[in-house]
Amino acid sequence: MPTGGDRVAEVSTEASPIESAATPGTSAPPAPRASAGDRQTADVLGTWIAFVEAELDLPVTDVAVLLDLARDVAHTVARPAAPVTCFLVGLAAGRALAGGAEPGAAVSDAATRVAALLPGAADRAGS
Repeated sequence: MPTGGDRVAEVSTEASPIESAATPGTSAPPAPRASAGDRQTADVLGTWIAFVEAELDLPVTDVAVLLDLARDVAHTVARPAAPVTCFLVGLAAGRALAGGAEPGAAVSDAATRVAALLPGAADRAGS
């Protein structure tokens, strides 16, 4: 059975935005090693997220909300907890969407609820 990437390759003979941005000689997306504020990192991240959203037929996501949550979870709980937490936020947002919530609000609300659970959240909310 073809994977999502195989299906994209079958549908289009042109390089995807990610393949176009790939490291020369590879078909994988580049893995820039740059500061979070670096323009190249932001461009690659934006392109990748748009590519994944299109492939999975998802609405546009407020990535900043998820990145902020992932950073806070990684720094206050444990690094491996960050991607798992974002996955769980996505599941909660999906459930909210099934109940008729607006996509942006579903992700934001779930992320806000989880952020309130983080150690020191009460201190940050009061400042």
